[in-house]
Amino acid sequence: MFKLLFAGSTSACFELENDRPYFAPETYTIYLDGKEAGRKDSNVFSLFGLKPGKEYTLGISLPKKAHGNNDGADQENSVIRELRFKTKEEDCALDVRSFGACGDGKTDDTTAIQTAIHCMPPGSRLYFPAGTYLTRPLFLKSHICLEFSEGSVLLGSTERESYPIVPGFVKNLDGDEVHFGGFEGLPITMYQSLLTAEYAEDITIIGPGTVDGNAQNSDFWTGFHEFPAARPRLFFFNRCKNINVHGLKAQNSPSWQFHPYYSEDLCFYDIHIHAPKDSPNTDALDPESCDRVNIIGCRFDVGDDCIAIKSGKIELGQKFNKPADHHVIRNCLMEFGHGAITLGSEIGAGVRNLSVSQCYFLGTDRGLRIKTRRGRGRNCVIDKVVFDNIRMENVLTPVVLNMWYNCCDPDRESEYVWSRDALPVDERTPRLGAFHFRNLECTGAEVAAAYVDGLPESPVDSVEFENVSVSFSDNARPGIPAMMNFAEKRCRLGFYMDNVRTLRFKNVKLKGVSGEKLIASHYEELEEEDFDVEG
Repeated sequence: MFKLLFAGSTSACFELENDRPYFAPETYTIYLDGKEAGRKDSNVFSLFGLKPGKEYTLGISLPKKAHGNNDGADQENSVIRELRFKTKEEDCALDVRSFGACGDGKTDDTTAIQTAIHCMPPGSRLYFPAGTYLTRPLFLKSHICLEFSEGSVLLGSTERESYPIVPGFVKNLDGDEVHFGGFEGLPITMYQSLLTAEYAEDITIIGPGTVDGNAQNSDFWTGFHEFPAARPRLFFFNRCKNINVHGLKAQNSPSWQFHPYYSEDLCFYDIHIHAPKDSPNTDALDPESCDRVNIIGCRFDVGDDCIAIKSGKIELGQKFNKPADHHVIRNCLMEFGHGAITLGSEIGAGVRNLSVSQCYFLGTDRGLRIKTRRGRGRNCVIDKVVFDNIRMENVLTPVVLNMWYNCCDPDRESEYVWSRDALPVDERTPRLGAFHFRNLECTGAEVAAAYVDGLPESPVDSVEFENVSVSFSDNARPGIPAMMNFAEKRCRLGFYMDNVRTLRFKNVKLKGVSGEKLIASHYEELEEEDFDVEG
């Protein structure tokens, strides 16, 4: 019926168990210890303002017809299920105002907030009451919790000189490299992010307040190509463990909003990440070379990719060979963005064991987007990827697997990148393994149903579509399905498959396609079962 995802000292997150992407079958009522605590229409919901170390009884009242009862009974005749849970114990809670923070939106509260963080005992919580706390970048430490209450805003400084420059790595006294960060797959110098944790563990950040990068009022979205260092992110976690972010609203980052980097055991529950549609490189959540990442019940509307899973360019991929591994993305809503779920393009160590399910994509350019290219390296292997039970509306191209991606690199327009000849397989050649796309319902597509373009010297191993329907918009406009050199605009293109060893289609339906349902070349095996075209 429903289960507990997360319980902190003052908040908890729960998930309804059903097969609906993101939204519950019906609006339901939440009860806490017998008292009504709100109404929700999404599969994941949260409670805030709880007491530490206390047992609670959670009840949910769902209309009977939400359980499949179609006997005409009144919708108010509901079924109530209950669950007992206990919040986490904590050693102490501190008010940030006790350290001199004003929260008036004008006073620089950096010193007060950073002092409070330094003073916090392990296992304590720093509470931000309602107010706007103007701050320069802050460093976090292990074994703490930050709670941003309803009406509280942590507001980033707009002055670029307020953001210290941090080296990507330095050499210690023994001559070994110690890494502190990077951007777009390289260990390069960067501006410190608004909230940074380096080599830390056991950090919890909860809402329902807001962390606002305030980049729209700075120069971080204009002229950044001339900056001496990579732009800051809103949150940066380098080589951290056991990070929980729950119920927070994050917005207007100078670049990527959340950037976990070479970290493990990360959970993001019921967070909302926002940036204007035209804001540059404002990806919502980009875990890079991380292990065991859960992204559940989150909502994204940003100016670039909603989620981009990464593992560095070839330098980091060969040096550390740490793939992005064991990621679960479930019950998320993506509203606008270049790609809803993206792998790459900086994936020099590859991606494996990825599960994406019960998600809802609305108005993104691409739905499920994989981008790589020659030069990402032999460790760039993407395999064991499953996308299941996805609903897409007005997504221009629902599925893209592109091994010819031509952005973010100095040699992007070189013949090495764009040549259609089969080049030698060497230490620079990436590989795509097995991909399973199941139970996809896509309406309002415009450019292509799916666009899969492998390398002639390194074809995609296999692509399987099962229980997939794609219908095109009556007002479809031509567009570029995948970013590559010499790309042609397409409109209402069916399934385009080039350089894929094994293709399987089972119970696939197309509506409104222009031309052939399947354009396939350079494959070894093709299986079709119930692959139909309507209209």
